[in-house]
Formats: sequence, structure tokens, C-alpha cells
Amino acid sequence: MISWLAKKLISRDLERLRAGDYRPLLRRDAEDVRFRFPGGSSWATEIQGKEQLERWLQRFVLIGIQIYADEVEASGPPWSMTVCIRGTDHLKSPAGETIYENRYVLWGRMAWGRLKEYEAYEDTQATKALDEYLVLHGLPGAMTGSS
Repeated sequence: MISWLAKKLISRDLERLRAGDYRPLLRRDAEDVRFRFPGGSSWATEIQGKEQLERWLQRFVLIGIQIYADEVEASGPPWSMTVCIRGTDHLKSPAGETIYENRYVLWGRMAWGRLKEYEAYEDTQATKALDEYLVLHGLPGAMTGSS
């Protein structure tokens, strides 16, 4: 039951993110949230705090990456829940060509409905290829190297 509810809430927030509104997703985060996205791409980061995470999410929206949660598992008591999300994300060109496609797993810890910490696992080579495409085409949000 907890996993079903978590998937409903997360799917709704991701739908808003795909439409360009990251705020519902950010509201689920604790003020001192910790987020880690490993790798050598410009997306790689270790964030502490909601303000830093907001900037990261703003870039996500600016570029237009579309993210979906295929499966959500949540377990544990409300003061110490574990949440795991497996899904896909992609980016298409204005002509409809797939520029970027990846699978991800997010593993996190929640307390009283607020995400305290989480980490993303993706194919980091695909993420680096996205960086190269954005820079090559001079698209908004293009960056190089680790942030």
C-alpha cells in the first residue's frame, strides 16, 4: 500500500516536472536534503540543501528532459522510510529525434514525508553524450565537465 501511494505521488510530481514545474517535486524535499548524482558529466553533483537542488532542477526543466517513474518501492516506518524509484528519462529534438535516453534508479531515505537524502544511478556515458550534444548545438543549459 505504501509503495502504491508513493508511486501515485511521485508520478504526479514528475508529470508536473515534465510540464516545466519542478516546485511540487521540491516540496517533498527536506530543507537540508542531500542529493548525489555521480559521474564525470556536467550533471554530476553532490548537493546539500533545497536551494542548491532547486538550481539543479531548474536546469533539468530548461533543457526539457522528460522523466518517468516505472516502479516505486517504499518501506519502513514514517520516521525512517526507504524509497527506490526505477524509471526512464529522455530528451527529444524539436523534430522529434531522440537525443538522449537513459534508465535510472533513485535510492533515498525519507522522514515524515520529506526526502532527506537520495542518490541517482544512471548510465553516466549517456549523460556525458548529452553534454556533448548540448554544447555542440549551443542549446540553453549546455555546460561541460563536473559541476
